[in-house]
Amino acid sequence: QVQLVESGGGLVQAGDSLRLSCAASGRTFSTYVMGWFRQAPGKEREFVATTWSAETEYTDSVKGRFTISRDNGKNTVYLQMNSLKPEDTAVYYCAAGRYIGVLTIRVSEYTYWGQGTQVTVSS
Repeated sequence: QVQLVESGGGLVQAGDSLRLSCAASGRTFSTYVMGWFRQAPGKEREFVATTWSAETEYTDSVKGRFTISRDNGKNTVYLQMNSLKPEDTAVYYCAAGRYIGVLTIRVSEYTYWGQGTQVTVSS
């Protein structure tokens, strides 16, 4: 069982930066694929970024602006978000899943989810 708690969301202006954090419980954090997803009002939850070991993958709309990283010693995964845009406004969720040999962007492949943190970007 893994419990995930996100923090770091807030209200910012376009062009600003935010860093989201996700603290995980448990002693096997390093074995999990960690991902960030987001869900805007009226839309489905969508993949943002994922990481396992030294591998990372991003959705096209955030490449070059967002960076996912993890600190296995602190059981924490981060999402550094730069050059934020109004279309980045959403609830951001941290997720953990078993590594299946490749990084996955599918919601269904992640077992554990945090409660979400709101990110609002004003124009």
